[in-house]
Amino acid sequence: MPFRQLKKDVFRLLIEEDFPEALVRISRLPEKQVINPLFSFLYHGDEIVRWHAVSAMGVVTTGLAEKNMESARIIMRRLIWNLNDESGGIGWGSPEAMGDIMARSQPIAREFSKILISYALPHGNYLEHGLLQRGMLWGIQRLSKADPVLTQAAIPFIRPFLTSEDPYHKGLAICFAETMNDTIVIPELEKLIQDDTLIPLYNNFQMITHKVSNLARSALAAIKLNSVF
Repeated sequence: MPFRQLKKDVFRLLIEEDFPEALVRISRLPEKQVINPLFSFLYHGDEIVRWHAVSAMGVVTTGLAEKNMESARIIMRRLIWNLNDESGGIGWGSPEAMGDIMARSQPIAREFSKILISYALPHGNYLEHGLLQRGMLWGIQRLSKADPVLTQAAIPFIRPFLTSEDPYHKGLAICFAETMNDTIVIPELEKLIQDDTLIPLYNNFQMITHKVSNLARSALAAIKLNSVF
């Protein structure tokens, strides 16, 4: 199929109202052909198109890994290269896609999780750009939900984002603290109960608006409950 036609077909699927069904149809397309359109949609101007491309990238790469692990590694390396200063680009969507792929594929996660975490480390491949940091936080949180053992090392480096001026940083760091049952940050979470800033977060294929304060309350309740046992 010509690239332009395939790109149009993929776009129509990414904006389908029933996206879970559309995702099944995307997964049936030839992986090596559909991956390039998906890369391009990580830069799309429409937020939901970008996020659906992240999810589709996760599904397609996971399917490819089951057939040809080296081909999946190439995709991961492309995402990593996009975050490299030498690439000449910005890397929009790359940490999110890395997180989604690894959340779906244990073999890929075992190989590449340390690289994703390194983007949060001041002594590692720290991402300076605030918007890329949002993506990094989302990607690490996505992986932590699937395998918290692999994101354990990130805990002390995610904590500072709870005091960021960016409400998205706060919200995503709160979610991570809850997932990791990080009791150390209880005092910070208690402060954030006063923060009623609204932020839309992508979860289960849709954007859901949350108050930072509500996320903090939820995290506090979960951490305190788990610490009892």
